[in-house]
Amino acid sequence: MSDDQPVSFGYRDLPDDAGAARAWWDANAEEYLDEHRDFLGDAGFRWGPEGLTEAEAGLLGDVDGRDVLEVGAGAAHCSRWLAARGARAVATDYSAGMLAGAKRLDAATGVVVPRVQADARALPFADGSFDVVFTSFGALPFVPDAVPVHREAARVLRPGGRWVFSVTHPLRWAFPDDPTLRGLTASRSYFDRRPYVEADAAGRVLYAEYHRTVGDHVRDVAAVGLRLTNLVEPEWPEWNDQVWGGWGPERGRYLPGTAVFVTVKS
Repeated sequence: MSDDQPVSFGYRDLPDDAGAARAWWDANAEEYLDEHRDFLGDAGFRWGPEGLTEAEAGLLGDVDGRDVLEVGAGAAHCSRWLAARGARAVATDYSAGMLAGAKRLDAATGVVVPRVQADARALPFADGSFDVVFTSFGALPFVPDAVPVHREAARVLRPGGRWVFSVTHPLRWAFPDDPTLRGLTASRSYFDRRPYVEADAAGRVLYAEYHRTVGDHVRDVAAVGLRLTNLVEPEWPEWNDQVWGGWGPERGRYLPGTAVFVTVKS
């Protein structure tokens, strides 16, 4: 077994290990993108594994001619979709591996989106640079304190702009990571906020993902002056038979897997 293979898995307190997230995504970006390419689409925009698209939901509003920033963009699938609809889109991600994947997809699609490697907690843009900022399962799950991410989104937004983000539905953290009906029995407290951690034999953190309750998310956006206008909990559609980690059609028909928060800057 190589030294960088996880040998311990579980929930425990952890200091700031966002660097571990970057290393994990750098190492696994190509495999991840290949595995989910058909579902995501090289220039598609889905808010989560249920398959809800921005074309269906319209959570960002009219983007034609608007300045739009995607944080935690991965390979910039969503930004590419927006650019094809008239948005002046910019994609940022912490992972060089994911941005390399974005470059490959730019070449494959012919839709080139400006890419910037950046920590979502310290965005390299001036105040009030964008009309819309969003992330689909990016950045927020991988930092121990979400407030700096929300604060930066609010800072670079213009008045009246939207900050929209999707995350694992907080309820899901009380249940095992099992997409079948066996995963319908709660196995830990919803209020246990310890992150999920994978570590190697030396105790080095290889991956960490952080849990917040619905109330935590609401308080975090309110703390930076943003106003929550919508909370979308996509239902599992009949057409979607794929299993993606803990998401799948069996359990997805009973429990929400994704939450999308829509906020506005006054």
